[in-house]
Amino acid sequence: MQKWLNGLNERQREAVTATEGPLLIVAGAGAGKTKTLVHRIGHLVEERGVRQEEILAITFTNKAAREMRERVATLLGGVTARYSTPWRRTVGAPWIGTFHGLGVYLLRERGESIGVPKTFHILDREDALSLLKRAMRTEGIDTKQFEPSRMLSLVSRVKSSGDPEEKLESISHNRYLVETLSRIYREYEHLLHESHGLDFDDLLLLSVRLLRESREALEYFHTQWTYIHVDEYQDTNEIQYELVRLLSQKHHNLCVVGDSDQNIYSWRGATIENILSFEEDYPDARVVLLEENYRSSKLILEVANAVIEKNTMRKPKRLFTNNDTGEPISLFEAYDENDEARFVGETVRSLVGGAVRPEEIAILYRTNFQSRVLEEALLYRDIPYQVLGTRFFERKEVKDLVAYLRAAMDPSSFLDIVRSINTPTRGIGKVTVERVLTGKRGELPATAKKKVGEYFFLLSRIHAYAGEHSVSETVRFAMKESGLADFYARGDDDERERLLNMEELVTLAMRYDHIGGKEGVTQLLSDAALEGDQDEIDRGVKEGVRLMTVHAAKGLEFPYVFITGLEQDLFPSRRSQDESKDLSEREEERRLFYVAITRAAKKVYLSYASFRTIFGNRLVNVPSEFLNDIPGHVLRYEERPRADLLSNEGEGVIYV
Repeated sequence: MQKWLNGLNERQREAVTATEGPLLIVAGAGAGKTKTLVHRIGHLVEERGVRQEEILAITFTNKAAREMRERVATLLGGVTARYSTPWRRTVGAPWIGTFHGLGVYLLRERGESIGVPKTFHILDREDALSLLKRAMRTEGIDTKQFEPSRMLSLVSRVKSSGDPEEKLESISHNRYLVETLSRIYREYEHLLHESHGLDFDDLLLLSVRLLRESREALEYFHTQWTYIHVDEYQDTNEIQYELVRLLSQKHHNLCVVGDSDQNIYSWRGATIENILSFEEDYPDARVVLLEENYRSSKLILEVANAVIEKNTMRKPKRLFTNNDTGEPISLFEAYDENDEARFVGETVRSLVGGAVRPEEIAILYRTNFQSRVLEEALLYRDIPYQVLGTRFFERKEVKDLVAYLRAAMDPSSFLDIVRSINTPTRGIGKVTVERVLTGKRGELPATAKKKVGEYFFLLSRIHAYAGEHSVSETVRFAMKESGLADFYARGDDDERERLLNMEELVTLAMRYDHIGGKEGVTQLLSDAALEGDQDEIDRGVKEGVRLMTVHAAKGLEFPYVFITGLEQDLFPSRRSQDESKDLSEREEERRLFYVAITRAAKKVYLSYASFRTIFGNRLVNVPSEFLNDIPGHVLRYEERPRADLLSNEGEGVIYV
């Protein structure tokens, strides 16, 4: 037993050895929760004699899942080290993946019993939005009156509730909106079914439906997993809560890890009540608090504790550390957003000019529009950077190539047909495409019929090639035979960069060559759809300072963190202060600030601007209320060097 307890503090050991029955681990930021979970899995296997494949661990990001798999593999060795997939069991290894990856696995295994084909493909948000727009056009609904992205968000909300029909009726007091949304929803679902497609919400909604409606499926998965672990439990929504409940109801060995102070996703359905009411849901539950922080300095934790203690909806705890006291928290009052960006740029240049690598620095902001001026400041100073949020698989050229592969694997995927049939251009117009989609190919003129026939023959060749070659060879074949490679090779520098991105997909596909054939291609396409923002960093696509929203920073850590835009009505946002919001939503902005602070290990820089131009309006700002909660003795007010003062026409004095 000692092997699995070495290097753990007393509370971590308690969590590792409490293996039977429900367990809630309240883990503060930087408190070593992943280490605790990994050692708990090791303890179950080596000390309790549990077979590895009986263990299920669910996370929220691919990055977290990969890290956990690698650390379990290091501890246990053997087949655990093999690449684990979202929908393919590895015998002799725990299943470790995301909620959505778990949904893919459940539905691939037993989904046919509720009418889900094994060959279903997964729509990313852009694909889902395209399909929803098509549904709106079919129903004759004005996309200017009903903004499609908002309608898609509402569709997602009703699905994540677990009971779409009931949620549709209560989504709004506006009956016209409810009726319109119902029409959109029905047609959207019809189009999904026709194209063998599932959106992200379907992966969970249909998984729960499967477990509720098929006793055989429920019993099958109960025999697979006897010990279930859920990370970031505070971020679960209603459907995820129900999925976990169903999977764990037989053996009752459910271990959840979370922190109510880091619940920041209510806008996508996360329910803080899931973690706050865990002991009511599971009366025999044991609770363990992990409060020792291994990441941040004492001063950073002092600020974090002072900020979050103002909240009332939380599991009480107070982080502490044996790390150094650390540097004071820097606070900069900027004249406007340009002044703030110059301060950030100069400070980053100073850090990079020392011994700090750009990758050790993160610049955080509340909303995406704030990034532009910060990017310009870094560009001006030749500081490399990466904006987190533009995913590799969302690049046009990559989506085009993926569309060819998906259409080749499943010709009923009409979204992929629409995207690829005239890319590069083949002279196939929209009218022709519409006739193809409505089954009227026989009515096409001879020339159009020939072009369409050649396209579908290409898809059949890609499909056949995949059955006899490796995944990477298939991707390269599709890239060449589709004409995409030649098209971008003849272009300018930007288009040649697109060619390099497609080559990167070939490289990525090599990870699946050991699976091979059509199964490997299908797995690559599933993983592509499930990729998240943080996978860009994990893959190391680009080096440099990281720029991202605070929401995107969740789960990451950096030695140096800048938190910008700390102004009332920006951070906290004006919407969060609406009295119509419930208490948890009003307190969420404070949790968001807490998350931002606890990303830092060594140093935090805070800044706000007295004036900021937002959507063309120049606003006078009041500093964020959060700044009042920071103890004065930990703050250091940053000043501008006199040499940096320059005049600017029409603006008085600015700083560069």
